[in-house]
Amino acid sequence: MKNISLLIIAIILMISCASQKEDNMLTKKEKAEGWELLFDGKTTDGWRNYGTKSMTGWKVIDGVLHNSGTGSDHGGDIITEKEYDNFELYIEWKATLKSNSGIFYHVNENAADAIYKTAPEYQLLDDINWPTKLKPSQYSGANYAMNTPVNAKVKPLDEFNTTRIIVEGPHVEHWLNGVKVVEYELWNDDWEKNKENSKWKDHAQYGMFRKGNIGLQDHGGLTMFRNIKIRRL
Repeated sequence: MKNISLLIIAIILMISCASQKEDNMLTKKEKAEGWELLFDGKTTDGWRNYGTKSMTGWKVIDGVLHNSGTGSDHGGDIITEKEYDNFELYIEWKATLKSNSGIFYHVNENAADAIYKTAPEYQLLDDINWPTKLKPSQYSGANYAMNTPVNAKVKPLDEFNTTRIIVEGPHVEHWLNGVKVVEYELWNDDWEKNKENSKWKDHAQYGMFRKGNIGLQDHGGLTMFRNIKIRRL
């Protein structure tokens, strides 16, 4: 009986280990579905700083991509070497105390001196400990300064959050920890009205591009990323 019990425990452990997905790896199923890794867990290959051909300020520690933690409006934001139009992006991220970052899409680095002036941003923030009052469209999961997240809940600072961004033509969805928190249409009347009433009203190029790079922001405070993958739609 004792040997049988030990055998059952061993089988359970083997099944459990087999079902655990390794970080920064694609399964056979994901590969078949067209997913590609944007971060290999070891290097910053495939990325570079916005507006330059170099890559500085970011580092990989134990399979996790770290920004510098000291960025600013014109800090060390990074973009993918490749461009994407319609896609589903998946990324896991972890904030630290009072950190502020974001994920950009359809970035065009020839349009402005700062990444946020050209591309919509999925906001990443330490919502709970942020020292100043936030506007509704500044919380994590928001289309920053444009669309307010609904039913968005971030995890404690020591845990990774999951984000999905879906862009298909003008249709955009933001998902946070398994919940769809933002949904909007690019370039329609509501979008134009939001833009006119936001900080982007004087940035004619903001959000106008149909294709571009994926970007990660280094805006202040340490933010960490892993399991970054994308598939074209």
